[in-house]
Amino acid sequence: MQPIAQRAMTPDIIKRIDDAGIIAVLVIDELKHAVPVAKALLAGGVDAIELTLRTPVAMDAAAAIKSEVPEMTLGFGTVLAVDQVKAVVVAGADFAVAPGCNPRVIAEAQRLGLSFAPGIMTPSDIEIAVEQGCRVLKYFPAETSGGMEHLVNMVAPYNYLGLTFIPLGGCNMENAGSYLSSPLITAIGGSWVAKQALIRAEAWDAITANAKEIRDLILKIRAAK
Repeated sequence: MQPIAQRAMTPDIIKRIDDAGIIAVLVIDELKHAVPVAKALLAGGVDAIELTLRTPVAMDAAAAIKSEVPEMTLGFGTVLAVDQVKAVVVAGADFAVAPGCNPRVIAEAQRLGLSFAPGIMTPSDIEIAVEQGCRVLKYFPAETSGGMEHLVNMVAPYNYLGLTFIPLGGCNMENAGSYLSSPLITAIGGSWVAKQALIRAEAWDAITANAKEIRDLILKIRAAK
């Protein structure tokens, strides 16, 4: 069997995610926080975000960020349904991810030209995603599934396909290095960089400091490879 062609994510978005190394996962409650948190992250060197579809202002927040912080690579998370795929495309998403692997959602993303990474945790998930033409996959929930040890063993039969992964769920500064050191990982995702509490408190300096800390670790690990 030859590697199945990548249909779910464009080369440009793959490169932008790989260059970023970290995707900050954001839950924004108030529209007024959208642009300041994006700017705070960018000031620390983090230029990719996953804006979760868990609050009523998510779409408006995305529009504000796209307009005022165009340098930011904007992704949406918790994309669970076909109608949500259409909505995030209209909102100008650069990419989207999901916690699970729904072929209908993947197919709709491909139909609309939206770069998409479905969530996987088992070999069956991987095979469903690969059959749909996905090569960049979200590994979720990463830590409670067994972390890198589980991923390395699970992916062994599929290594020849050139799959890469975005681990989310339990990632933090203490374990980030174990993920980022692996060639299987294109970028890690995590909410610790800009926690909901920090956003609500408008603690922009703290968010910038967190962003700089993880970005410095990424650069250090990559320089050593």
